Amino acid sequence: MGFNILICDDSALARKMARSNLPTGFAETIYEVSNGMDALEVLAHHTIDLVLLDLTMPILGGISVLSEIKHRQLETFVIVVSGDIQPMMQEKVMSLGALGFIEKPIKQDELKALLHRFGFILPDTYQTAIAV
Repeated sequence: MGFNILICDDSALARKMARSNLPTGFAETIYEVSNGMDALEVLAHHTIDLVLLDLTMPILGGISVLSEIKHRQLETFVIVVSGDIQPMMQEKVMSLGALGFIEKPIKQDELKALLHRFGFILPDTYQTAIAV
């Protein structure tokens, strides 16, 4: 059984790249949105296991989304995917509850390593772990 994934990025190309870099069979359902308001709407109505979240978006950015996830105590894991790799920004997103931070463009090996580190996929083969 795969995970429910939400990809939130204002770039259609970035969403496509994120989707294509997920391990085969990892996702049961993938939701895609282009702004933070839509991301919060999906999170309010669906069980989402993992969010791949951009920081710089129109309407509502990633920092605000992370703040709202924390404020609403939503049970989801977040990996920030951004071109803004400044250490202060990484510290900020981690303090708001993000699991990790990946620089754009996503490199499949980096994403898989992060998913493995947090128990989403098994080592070596990168097979999907059983959802708990």
